[in-house]
Amino acid sequence: MSQFDTRHASSNAPVPVTILTGFLGSGKTTLLNHILTERHGHRIAVIENEFGEVDVDSDLVMTSDEEIFQMTNGCICCVVDVRTDLVRILQKLLERPEKFDHILVETSGLADPTPVAATFFMDHDVARQVTLDGVVTLVDAVHIESHLDDPALRGRDNQAVDQIVAADRIIINKTDLVPSWFVVALEQRLHRLNEGAQILRSNYAQVDLSQILGIGGFTPTSASLDVEEELEHTHNHTHDPDHVCDAACEHAHDHHEHDEGDSTPHGHRHDPSVTSVSLVFDRPFDRSRLDAGLRALLAAQGDDVFRMKGIFDIADENQRYVVQAVHRLFDLHPADLWAAGPRESKLVFIGRNLDRQRLKVLLDLCLSRQHADVVV
Repeated sequence: MSQFDTRHASSNAPVPVTILTGFLGSGKTTLLNHILTERHGHRIAVIENEFGEVDVDSDLVMTSDEEIFQMTNGCICCVVDVRTDLVRILQKLLERPEKFDHILVETSGLADPTPVAATFFMDHDVARQVTLDGVVTLVDAVHIESHLDDPALRGRDNQAVDQIVAADRIIINKTDLVPSWFVVALEQRLHRLNEGAQILRSNYAQVDLSQILGIGGFTPTSASLDVEEELEHTHNHTHDPDHVCDAACEHAHDHHEHDEGDSTPHGHRHDPSVTSVSLVFDRPFDRSRLDAGLRALLAAQGDDVFRMKGIFDIADENQRYVVQAVHRLFDLHPADLWAAGPRESKLVFIGRNLDRQRLKVLLDLCLSRQHADVVV
């Protein structure tokens, strides 16, 4: 069950925040208007990008100040420049006497959502009062392939790809306007870009809110499941002609680290530099070395790391450690206890221009020396 179904605004827990992204015309406006007008029984604050398309209907506004509108269904709509004013408007919302079940942040149609997500990894008062719940990307079934295949963006930054690989949920909207076989093929293509995201179908952006809110996309449990699913795929896939696979599809067995990367698919023209890399280690890590190593990696290559999720066995610790990262910001913290039996550390990167051998060597240097087979 989604946490959205069970959470109440009176809870003292941090307020979950969902980032909504998608190209212009994908259906964000329709979805946001649904949230702001329907009697769904939840108090949701919508932070609408001031360059977006939602026109707040004055007939549905109970009260307002310069930038916050109180809707008749109990929800709040704010219109700001998300790029510069997100922390300020979040603070303003959190200071209000009424509590929220959820906060939804819309990004510009041409924006990469990961810098917005990075806001919630920063060490400030607002970040301690909210928690990033997930990234939801809407795609237009009619036009998404033209965005992915834009010849002007071959080998360059493609915002459609950025939005898809950053997502925890992908909603294919307007499925009634294309043949069913096309929807199936599109789902397969999107899955190759982001194997960890759940893909939903919709018409007129009508979705069950519990499927996109309260999903816990950045919780330790979610990270664990995503890493397991990624590794399950990379080790058990079949090599169909359009599969996104490492050029050699090889496994490296030094210390039993298994890694796979994805390269360009044979049947499409989307950016071949966007890849996923999975690594597994059966030796424990030194926590201070791991922390320093990941910081160094993200400092050098953070622009290209869209998401990183991992589970680590830390030397002399009985708890699993979970890492989540968005670009240069990351969080490494203890989670639940390890189950009985062998322990494995597992890490998945999604990004651009990822060098899996370089990543493997860097992480090798973070292994605990007291458990090493050789001296590093």
